[in-house]
Amino acid sequence: MTAATELTVRALLLDMDGTLVNSDAVVERCWRRWAAGHGLDGDRVLSVVHGRQGHLSMAILLPDRPAEQNRLENRQMLAEETADTEGVVAIPGAAALLATLADLPHALVTSADLALARTRMAAAGLPMPALAITAESVGASKPDPEGFLKAAAELGVAPAHCLVLEDSEAGIAAGRAAGMRVLGVGPRAAAHRPTLHVDTLEQVRLTPGADGTVLVRVAA
Repeated sequence: MTAATELTVRALLLDMDGTLVNSDAVVERCWRRWAAGHGLDGDRVLSVVHGRQGHLSMAILLPDRPAEQNRLENRQMLAEETADTEGVVAIPGAAALLATLADLPHALVTSADLALARTRMAAAGLPMPALAITAESVGASKPDPEGFLKAAAELGVAPAHCLVLEDSEAGIAAGRAAGMRVLGVGPRAAAHRPTLHVDTLEQVRLTPGADGTVLVRVAA
């Protein structure tokens, strides 16, 4: 983009990790430890895990393992990640964005479970949205669109009138599969064909409309 771009939407659906919260330090610590325990390359593991529920990442990385073992280790992983908040901080611009959204239709849509989502949002000093679609809310994880479609339905907004904010390949694919426009946030997002991309949420401005719409202005 070389100039500001404007979109008119009726709801914003927000991923958490990598979009509102920088939890990369925790993710790297926990998943490198898991990788070492299974004789896997840590860089390869980290290239897979962003945006997905943990047991699905494990299924990709260890395809011959029983699903129940992946789910068991995922529960252990979630407990480790929830207990570790060192280095968890807000993405630049996230607090201002959420403050503007306080009275506008929006939802958190994350592959984290509710306990982890609450812990990381609190650690980053960010308010938890009233509507949160977490791992417990869905039967299928990103890149499946279920979470975004469920959030739109609960907000009473058609998918085409929603804007997804995402950083990961799986999340961007889920937003597109839901029939929604996607604003990619940060360096990971740029390679995965979002509708628009920003380096930081500080480039995003929201203006409520009198007709219930939200004008989203994305600065170059």
